[in-house]
Amino acid sequence: MLSGFTIVRNAVKLDFPIVPAIRSVLEVCDEVVVNVGKSEDETRDLVASIADPRVRILDTEWDFTKQNIMLSIETQRAMAACRGSWGIYIQADEVLHERGAHILKEKVAEWDRDERVEGLLVKYLHLYGGFDHIATSRVWYRREVRCIRLGKDIRPHRGAQGFRVGPDYRKIHARPTDAEMFHYGWARPAAAIREKREISKTIYPWGKERFEKELAGAGHLDWIPLLKPFTGTHPRAAAEWIGARAHDPDRVIGPRSLQLRHLRLYISDWIERLTGARIFEYRNYKVV
Repeated sequence: MLSGFTIVRNAVKLDFPIVPAIRSVLEVCDEVVVNVGKSEDETRDLVASIADPRVRILDTEWDFTKQNIMLSIETQRAMAACRGSWGIYIQADEVLHERGAHILKEKVAEWDRDERVEGLLVKYLHLYGGFDHIATSRVWYRREVRCIRLGKDIRPHRGAQGFRVGPDYRKIHARPTDAEMFHYGWARPAAAIREKREISKTIYPWGKERFEKELAGAGHLDWIPLLKPFTGTHPRAAAEWIGARAHDPDRVIGPRSLQLRHLRLYISDWIERLTGARIFEYRNYKVV
């Protein structure tokens, strides 16, 4: 049995693509557990509107005093409710491409008996400032674990960006795949990004000064180095959601502003294109 799991709160207010996210893993999952935190909008109704018997909703109330650890706690709660032996994890602003969904299912079957493999890696495409550009510099993670063995003391790590193993949080042993995960957090309408920054001041208090500066700024997204055109295809499950948000006059990327600190990003990109290696890349996992 293959499970899917996610957590979400205030999906309407924050304009998360939670319905496309869930539908993208329903492509191959026998069940999808959705931890729906008590919200200030119609998030629960939105999730329930999927009307698929494989979707199971957990009604919860999140403790914001736990800050970013809260996200790990609630993700663990969703994991614990899964009945499968493997689980595909998806965040509320991510959508798994249908090709990738089938790749993960195939690789789970292929590597299930290899106990060395605790998780599977997906490739990331970070959409930025809309749906036509992707962020490619090393500041943006290019891979992360999004499919794991369940019931093996594997636990969410660092606000549930990835996973670790055991009480000492050993790096999870993972194997790369060609599955593609689309991250739409920075492609949403400008109003939704602004709401997210407000909430982030509570979840990530150490970044409060930065978030307040961004909120007080010109209202646009900063220009970033190595922003490149996206020429591929978006996940089928996200087509309707994208179509309704393709044009937002307030979603603007600021003027190009090269700085000395950007030089290392261009050098790293040049080395990666030349050798295929991202030197000193942070990995939340160990490749096996």
